[in-house]
Amino acid sequence: MPSKMMLSCLLGAALLSPASPASPADSDGRTVDYHGLRVTVPGDWRVVDLDRNPGACLRLDRPTLYLGHAGTQGECAGRAVRRRADTLHLEPLDGAPQRADIPTLGVDGVDGVGAIPEAEGDSREVRYALRGSGVMATVSYGGASDAVREVLARAGRSAGHGAPADPASAVTASAVTGPKPVRAQEPFTGAGFDACTAPTQSAMDNWRAASPFGAVGIYIGGRARACAQPRLTAGWVRRQAEAGWHLMPLWVGPQPWNNPATGLSTDPSQANQEGMEAAEGAVTAARSLGLAEGTVLYNDLENYTDRTTWDPPVVAYLTAWTVRLHELGYSAGAYVAASSGAKALSDHHDQAPEAMPDVLWVAVWNGRASVADADTSLPAGTHRWAGRRRAHQYRGDHDDTYAGVTINIDRSWVDIDPAVLSGPARGRSLFS
Repeated sequence: MPSKMMLSCLLGAALLSPASPASPADSDGRTVDYHGLRVTVPGDWRVVDLDRNPGACLRLDRPTLYLGHAGTQGECAGRAVRRRADTLHLEPLDGAPQRADIPTLGVDGVDGVGAIPEAEGDSREVRYALRGSGVMATVSYGGASDAVREVLARAGRSAGHGAPADPASAVTASAVTGPKPVRAQEPFTGAGFDACTAPTQSAMDNWRAASPFGAVGIYIGGRARACAQPRLTAGWVRRQAEAGWHLMPLWVGPQPWNNPATGLSTDPSQANQEGMEAAEGAVTAARSLGLAEGTVLYNDLENYTDRTTWDPPVVAYLTAWTVRLHELGYSAGAYVAASSGAKALSDHHDQAPEAMPDVLWVAVWNGRASVADADTSLPAGTHRWAGRRRAHQYRGDHDDTYAGVTINIDRSWVDIDPAVLSGPARGRSLFS
């Protein structure tokens, strides 16, 4: 389900095409006219016309100007990325989804963009409903937001464009109301999958009817998330829950690699703080999506090979994640690799069992649909995460087709009963 051990998902250059009328590029980049806005992007940016390429993936790790409403995103692959890039997505305000995973701010025009606020939950994305132009602008950034914010703020109005859109309709289109909480995790044993971006409703309906899957992993945020989530709304979550899907929400926070934007601190005390912040961000996103308290939220933490360096901060991070989620009323899961994160947690389990994740989701691509000790690389006969508290990702990054619908997925076997999960931890994380 989650990650791909930081697969960098190579998408073909065939996705690229010129945007609607484009002016000649100057020495600083390329200038594009879109719905009355004239935008100049740096020379190393791609321009992807989503109307011409409806399957194109809105990747967050390549400098790109995306134009138009997202399509099927059928070409998405990968889950977590080492490098986040600056991207700008422009689409008509009319028909823009009411996204719950990132903040949406209403402004009269690009001159009102101002400073991008701290992204809720550290997902490093924010949307501007540009009332004067009738355009929704979504910006994504890796480290500082200054460069992509400047691209948007410098956008001027192209000559001959019609009257601005009605501000009232812009506010209505971008407003997100607090959804009624939904429970989307009935006890489940069986096959599950995850994809980089939430599939279309028709794809979910077809797969519900024709595939063996009953659980689905969805990426709700985090600084290392690979793909944008234009369809991930509270309504989407509710529809899948009503259809009987067992949802497994994933947060792709800082990772055990050295990168100032997406990396985890090697200092356990700092990693402890990052774990608490990740939990708070995940809960903010979960509440916006209508996921009720008690829902298991999973932290996607990728594989690493230097266990001497990374085991202490990884354990500090995931135990802090667990304790803070419990304090906020949610249950904690961890997606970890069998050869690294799973071993680190297992080795430290009995030192602080109350701070360990409630559910362990282990990635080991051995092709066996089982959560047995041997198939999840846990010690034989262990009591750790026994009793319907495990998932096993046993095959990664492949295309699967059911009812004529193809999605790039990871495949897992899930055996989870939320009723057997331990109560909220009252103690402290292991390295706090």
